[in-house]
Order: sequence, then structure tokens, then C-alpha cells
Amino acid sequence: MSVAPPAPPVSRRPAVLLAGLLAVLAAFVWSTYYFFALDLQARGVGEGSITAYPFLAGGLAYLLYVRDQNEDGALRPLHRDWAAYARIGLLVAMQLLVLVATFGLGPVDTSLLTLVGDVVVTPVLVMWIFHEGRARARSVTFVGGVALSTAGASLAIVAGGSASPIAGLQWTVAIALPLVVATYFLWTARAGRKVPTAPLVAHATLGAAVVALVLMPLLPGGIGGYLVRDPLDIVLLALMGVTSFFLGPLLYFWAIERVGIVLPAVLMATIPVFTLALGVALDRSLPPWLGLVGLPVAVLGSVVALRGESLHADGARP
Repeated sequence: MSVAPPAPPVSRRPAVLLAGLLAVLAAFVWSTYYFFALDLQARGVGEGSITAYPFLAGGLAYLLYVRDQNEDGALRPLHRDWAAYARIGLLVAMQLLVLVATFGLGPVDTSLLTLVGDVVVTPVLVMWIFHEGRARARSVTFVGGVALSTAGASLAIVAGGSASPIAGLQWTVAIALPLVVATYFLWTARAGRKVPTAPLVAHATLGAAVVALVLMPLLPGGIGGYLVRDPLDIVLLALMGVTSFFLGPLLYFWAIERVGIVLPAVLMATIPVFTLALGVALDRSLPPWLGLVGLPVAVLGSVVALRGESLHADGARP
């Protein structure tokens, strides 16, 4: 009796490529956050409003999405889960740190700090603490892509003259921000293996809005931050929330659901590139040529890392 030959393995490359595209789109969306924050500050909106109201807008958008996906039931158990409240705390801490860094160091330098959390800290936590994806550490293509992307983004910042000296309490922000970024997204991604991710993020974002509203009197702008009179300011706060706290996380976690957290985290190396490019477009000033060289290097590194992940997914030896 003849035996049918085994079916050929199904290639995961299409899923990897789609995940890469989703992650890069998320990186672009998140790169706009810094400019929303700076513009709102320049318009006289207090830091409390810039923290709380975008959380509220993004959380409400996520809640509508959860209801559209019929995942409301997954929200109720989160009200009794200590880990869900810990993620709320991490999300509030992350955004406060991002705001402090944005106003103190500038948008590009802040994006570099988040890059460290995504590209360096997250893969290390995944590979060495959770013992996942260690084969990637032996992939010359993947590791080379990570190195290229990180080097290109760093070159774009340092050679572009945007890197600022870090002093005093800014060192606390510089050390804490990458750790908080990596911990929040990794914890949420791992929790998403048992619970749909959308309810997890909706709960964290709405909870963060409540915490930020309670803390608003303690933040710059004080109790007056509760009232935003200018209709344009209200629109900008809502757009900031829908982009940075709904669309960005939605795209990012869609990517994670397809290929795991390592590759999407690595592709966050494009955030500083987008941030610098947006800064150039908005300020209409070009950095020195070495800074411009960093842009294609970072993009090339992301493409190489994507190629390495695709080879790893198909079981090929890079």
C-alpha cells in the first residue's frame, strides 16, 4: 500500500511580512505623539490635560472596538485582576516619563529611549527570561538587522545634532523609560495569550485615564487643567488619543498576534527615523548629511531583520 508523501510545510513568510508592515505603521503613528504633545504645550495646554484626555479618547475608542468584536465579556474579570491594575500603573508611568523626556530632551531623543526599550530590552527579556525565540540570537541575518537598525537610528540622532546631554533627574527618566516600555508591552502581549488583547488594552487605557484625571491637580497646570476651552485643543487631544492610544497599539498587537513580540519590537527602531523625518518636514530644516545617512541605514536594518525573521519562520538557515 502506497503512503502519501507528507504535506510540504506552510510558509509563514506572508504572515511575517504583514506583521512587519503593521509594526512599521504602528511606529509611524507613535512617532506623531511627540509633536502633538509639543504643539499642545505651546498652545498653553497643561501637562495634566495632555496626559489624561488622550488616554480617555483612546480608551473610549478601544471600548467601542471591543464591543464591535463582541469581547465585552473579557473585560469583567479584569476588574478583579491585580495584574490588570499593575498594567494601568505601568501605562501611566510610561506616559508621564515620555512627557517629561519630550519636554526636557526633545522628541527625537525620547524616541531613542523608547527604541532602547523596544529593540534591546524587550528581546532580551523574551529570550533570556522567558526562554523564547533564542534561535534568533544565533541568526546572523536577524541580529545583523537589529544592529543595523539601531545603529542607523542612533546615527540619525547623534549626527543630526539632536542628541542632548542628560543630567540630574533626567538620568532617572533615561533609565526608567526603556524598562517601563518593555515591561508594559511584554506583559500585555503575554497576557494576550489567554485573554483577547483588545480588552486588556482597553482596560489599561481607560484605567490610566481615571488615574491621570485624579492626579491632574498635582501635575503642571493644576486643577485648571480639567477645563479645556479652545475647540482646536479639544480636537488635538482627541486625535492624539485615537492615534497614540488606539490605532498605534491596535496595529502593534495585531503584528504580535501574527509573529510574536520580538520582530514587532525590533521594528520599533523606525520610530526615531519617523520622528526625525517629521521634525524635518515640520521645521523645514535638514540635518547634516551624516544624519541623513542614518535614515536609510535604519530602514535597511529593519528590512534585514524582517528577512531574518522570515527565514527563521520557515526553518531555513540564514
